[in-house]
Amino acid sequence: MSQEPYDHTAVESRWQEAWADASVYRTPDDVDDPTYVLGMYPYPSGKLHMGHVRNYTITDAYARYRRMCGDDVLHPMGWDAFGLPAENAAKERDTNPRDWTFDCIDTMRGQMKSMGFGYDWDREVTTCTPEYYEWNQWLFSRFSDAGLVERREAEVNWCPSCETVLADEQVEGDAELCWRCDTPVEVRDLDQWFLSITEYADELLDAIDDLEGWPNSVRQMQRNWIGRQHGSEVEFVVGEARSASDGRGEGTEPREYGPVTAFTTRLDTIHGATFFALAPDHPISEELAEENDAVRDFVHHEADPDGDEPNGVETGLTATNPVTGEEIPVFVADFVLSDVGTGALMAVPAHDERDYAFATKKDVEIRPVIAPEPGEDVEGDAAGDDVEPTVPDVSEEAFTADGVLVNSGEYDGLDSETARERLTEEIESAAAATQYQLRDWGISRQRYWGTPIPIVHCDDCGPVSVPDEDLPVELPEFINTTGNPLDAAEEWKATTCPECGAAATRETDTMDTFVDSSWYFLRYVSPDLADAPFDLERANDWMPVDQYVGGIEHAVMHLLYSRFFTKVLADEEGLEHREPFTNLLAQGMVQLEGEKMSKSKGNVVSPQRIVDEYGADTARLFMMQAAQPERDFDWSEEGVKSTHRFLARLADLVEGYAAGDVTTADVDADRDTVDEYVANEIDAAVVIAGDEYDDLTFNVALREAQDLVRTLRGYREHAEPHPAVYERGLDAAVRLLAPVAPHLAEELWETLGRDGFVVEADWPSATADRETVDRRRRLVTNTREDVRDIVEVAGIEDPERIDVVVAPDWKYDALEIAIDSDADNLIGELMAEDHIREQGDEAASYGQDLQAEREALSETLSGDDEYAALRAAAWLVEREFDAPVVVERAADADPETARHAEPGRPAIDIVE
Repeated sequence: MSQEPYDHTAVESRWQEAWADASVYRTPDDVDDPTYVLGMYPYPSGKLHMGHVRNYTITDAYARYRRMCGDDVLHPMGWDAFGLPAENAAKERDTNPRDWTFDCIDTMRGQMKSMGFGYDWDREVTTCTPEYYEWNQWLFSRFSDAGLVERREAEVNWCPSCETVLADEQVEGDAELCWRCDTPVEVRDLDQWFLSITEYADELLDAIDDLEGWPNSVRQMQRNWIGRQHGSEVEFVVGEARSASDGRGEGTEPREYGPVTAFTTRLDTIHGATFFALAPDHPISEELAEENDAVRDFVHHEADPDGDEPNGVETGLTATNPVTGEEIPVFVADFVLSDVGTGALMAVPAHDERDYAFATKKDVEIRPVIAPEPGEDVEGDAAGDDVEPTVPDVSEEAFTADGVLVNSGEYDGLDSETARERLTEEIESAAAATQYQLRDWGISRQRYWGTPIPIVHCDDCGPVSVPDEDLPVELPEFINTTGNPLDAAEEWKATTCPECGAAATRETDTMDTFVDSSWYFLRYVSPDLADAPFDLERANDWMPVDQYVGGIEHAVMHLLYSRFFTKVLADEEGLEHREPFTNLLAQGMVQLEGEKMSKSKGNVVSPQRIVDEYGADTARLFMMQAAQPERDFDWSEEGVKSTHRFLARLADLVEGYAAGDVTTADVDADRDTVDEYVANEIDAAVVIAGDEYDDLTFNVALREAQDLVRTLRGYREHAEPHPAVYERGLDAAVRLLAPVAPHLAEELWETLGRDGFVVEADWPSATADRETVDRRRRLVTNTREDVRDIVEVAGIEDPERIDVVVAPDWKYDALEIAIDSDADNLIGELMAEDHIREQGDEAASYGQDLQAEREALSETLSGDDEYAALRAAAWLVEREFDAPVVVERAADADPETARHAEPGRPAIDIVE
């Protein structure tokens, strides 16, 4: 066999054309409940990168596998085509975003086709076309009808470089940088359009537990982002201390700032509140900053919410504890955030780590009011019954657990949960409350390349929705200007009010592009529908997406927004499911020498170069075999070359067989042991690879396929193979590799003389028990390793014969008893069996070994099955050492050799 590289360019172009001509990936509208496989659609940046290739190879391989299993499959592709990068690129090139975007799409579509991705291109969607974004506008109006749209002035995240607003989720890291350009984000007050995602906060959170097909890491990220906390709101009266006159003369009443509401999850600790803290931008803080130099300096120059330790300044004010009447000092502190809770908090240093650090720094009293439950000490160890609560030592750290109240007056002795309930009921200003970290979704963007928000501003009527019949509101021609180009489109802005007919002005904000991606998976169901965003009946049949694949960076933006949209559409439009994605895979990165590939680092590997040099199948196979799909992995040029050589060897095997290098003459129906071994390995590979494809653990599935090919090569080289066994093995190997290396698989399928496309072939059938397969393979592997060790240690250069002796039956029985037994006296239990006791000292010695290794014992094949498995695999040892191998039962072997044989570890004697 030549092992020359096959002509991947000719093979791949041939089959890509054949698939397209036959429309093999088209999903007809009339299929019932297809398996919906989807990769997160890309932003058309110009060229595919390796992250794209990995994502889309995962979905393509799974879609191909499900198709071979007999499923109808929906596997579409589209383009997340709006966004600021296109606008910036157009400005730099003195063109317009539309032309630049569609040029990029053409390039990337061609690259996707060259990779052999099996998409239904008839369902392609492009979000920057009026045919798509009309439905963004229509959905905005439906959300508005449902009371889920609001326009209000709000503090927003503003990127001065991108000149637009960012959602909270688009501000990254402790340094608060823009997710696109890494510019520090500013805070501004602007009129903004919001979608009321907080109305669905509870359902979004509670339903996470049911997303069993999602990674736990993503589910936890969403829980944390929604950030629900159950607690209480309680009022502290803030004002000047009663003893302070501030030089205003006798009889002057201290100034009061009124009751200030604080949110706490630990109202049980209120007796231990020793200071009160306000956020730097709390209204009282801002008022104080105008008249108090120390507060002003802190607020404007010193406050650092992202600092390593909490900091603050005393205000001279006090807050009155509503339970005790005690006046405690008020600080402006940078660890208090205005968008978390109420921007004010009662601080209990003895029972909160952050409050403890601040109180220690500012020399504020630390007063413990919670003790461990009686019967436990501070570390939670048992301390006996009927023990009075012991006040914890808080000289070194806070005690943050629930417990029993102490130093709390009439509430002493109550457990924390009961105390919280009673205090909430009995404090006049207190009320149960729930707080969320999640904020409403600000969708306004002051840019051109996005969906125009369908609102008209009328001096008399205010903001008015554009009627459905006037949608879409299309973008005007691009104007290359600073700021928002839509503000400069005077003719486009001028319109009439849909309600009163007076002159009016169009809204110039466009929608956050995450609106586009919050429902695009529904548009694939009916991409050409002209009178609705999606066909409801078909969506109810085809959705939700069965398998979704994309980067974990979308865990709290795209994925959360998509869930929100789906729930609203279920409530308002009759969608019958409330979650968009049943199963989610967050794929890992493709790295080079341990670092993420990026243009700025100069470590980018071009997918197109790999396709040109080695072929798409090589790139796909290397990427899928390198690691589990959710893991990061390092790109390796040597690994790519090795993969390419493997595919060439497979091609040689099939082409050689087709050319007649294996006889087709009649073969004895009683297959010999070599044929039996290969037949068993074919069955094992088919069953295991199918299980692993089901679980998307492609690297394990492909290892089975590649090991099968290696077995077939050895089979071909060792002896004249049984033609039926050999052909079945080649047939199975081609089909097992077809989801990942589809072009060469099609070529070899045809070479084998099969009808039709392999992409439409059935997944091979086989029967094998994985547990038995694992035991058989472990036996063979261990035996081969033992032979190697003996040859190496003994320095045997040219073995004359290798004897392999299977353990006697009584040892298998003894092992089974040892595994099942929980008796203290295992040897006694073994000796109760006559056929074991008859072995005398040898049984006692083996019993002692079993006793010593009891925790590590595992089941093996039966004696008969071990004998059969070793006889079938003997050719592997013969081929490796060029010596005959004799497999014997213990009764037929030399007694001294047989004495060393154990279940799963046969004895080995090598004759020089």
